[in-house]
Amino acid sequence: MSNRASGNRISRRTVLRGVGTAMALPLLEVMSPSLLRGAEASEQVRAPRRLAFFYVPNGMHMPDWTPAAEGDEFELPPILAPLASFKEDLLVLSGLNCDKAAPNGDGPGDHARSSSAFLTGCQARKSGGSNFRSGISADQLAAMRLGDRTRLPSLELGIERFRGVGTCDSGYACVYQHTLSWRSPTLPVPNEVDPKLVFERLFSDSPNYPDRQKRNRLRASVLDAVLDDAKRLDARLGGGDRQKLDQYLTCVRELEQRIAQADKLPPVAPPEGAERPAGVPAELSEHFRLMCDLMVLALQTDVTRIGTFMFGSEGSGQRYKMIDISEGHHELSHHRNDPEMQAKISRINTFHVQQFAYLVGKLKAIPEGESTLLDNCLLAYGSGIGDGNRHNHDDLPVLLAGRGGGTLKTGRHVRYSGRPPLNNLWLSLLDRFGARTEKLGDSTGLLPNLS
Repeated sequence: MSNRASGNRISRRTVLRGVGTAMALPLLEVMSPSLLRGAEASEQVRAPRRLAFFYVPNGMHMPDWTPAAEGDEFELPPILAPLASFKEDLLVLSGLNCDKAAPNGDGPGDHARSSSAFLTGCQARKSGGSNFRSGISADQLAAMRLGDRTRLPSLELGIERFRGVGTCDSGYACVYQHTLSWRSPTLPVPNEVDPKLVFERLFSDSPNYPDRQKRNRLRASVLDAVLDDAKRLDARLGGGDRQKLDQYLTCVRELEQRIAQADKLPPVAPPEGAERPAGVPAELSEHFRLMCDLMVLALQTDVTRIGTFMFGSEGSGQRYKMIDISEGHHELSHHRNDPEMQAKISRINTFHVQQFAYLVGKLKAIPEGESTLLDNCLLAYGSGIGDGNRHNHDDLPVLLAGRGGGTLKTGRHVRYSGRPPLNNLWLSLLDRFGARTEKLGDSTGLLPNLS
């Protein structure tokens, strides 16, 4: 166990250690600020805020997404219905615009520009191969400002294999469609799609542990490696903290077992022309749930406070056979106002929201002081395309979940006029996260009416 523990309290930074393993802990009562002194007390007066962005490709069936009423009297439309239990934790935002996803003289390529501009607010250079250029993204700006407070500055997750080379959408480099995060205008941050590799990154002593085979020989699992350390810590905890620690360790154990089980499942033949990433679960729903669980663990243990999760690469042709849809997602998004195709798009959109609702529910179930982990989160969910058939980038589907440590007034639908830039929202979230900046991409100022 980390030597930062002393007396009747332990530090928020305490970790359990084993061979090649460092496991962070959830917030325990014994870490309460009332037991701390000096500089450490000022650091831990309140639980840290977390900032995460979730991206869905190919736009949305907007009639089934947008609430009819504004304010706190709104009803959740069909696509948002899976979030009904968390309505008071939501802010649905309408009328936001991502101008840099529009052609602006560059012709076709809306999918490449949409994901590239979503968090950057910058026009992607229309160039193939390695001559790409976008802008710094909101998550990476936050990581530069505050990422040194956690073991990992940020965590980038995805469902579909990252493609960083070649030309894809209408002459744009493929990298634009496969990443949200940009550390600099010429340095995209790849998503990790393999749950096992994410788990290694979260719980190894080094994010780039060099010898995983040796590590696997030395311990059967992460929990086995830290079990002795956990027993020593358990002896110092009260009843409530012991229960919380046991629940946390049980969650990690179950997650390890699910990852191992998913790895044993027989592979599924990929859709024609697509490739399934190696090492991920054969069943798409389980892949989503595993990645959501890993994001929750990362935020809960304060391994990182900043994350992104792409539910699919922009322009994705993923087939959602688990909900009886055999056509590709991108194909259906060009619905040409056909009611049957629109209904299928709505079902895909709803499936994605169900995955997000699962993550939100897990965050809300985790106590953190007198609030919940969700209360201390700023979660943004949306797309850089409005209607997939029109390829429009105004009136985007965007919602927030979590109260941002009390800085957001949730339980409302807010409609903006005048097409304010989407980056005004990111600027406002960065401000609440503690990474205030004057300018981000095409931002023009803070977005009003969030609190």
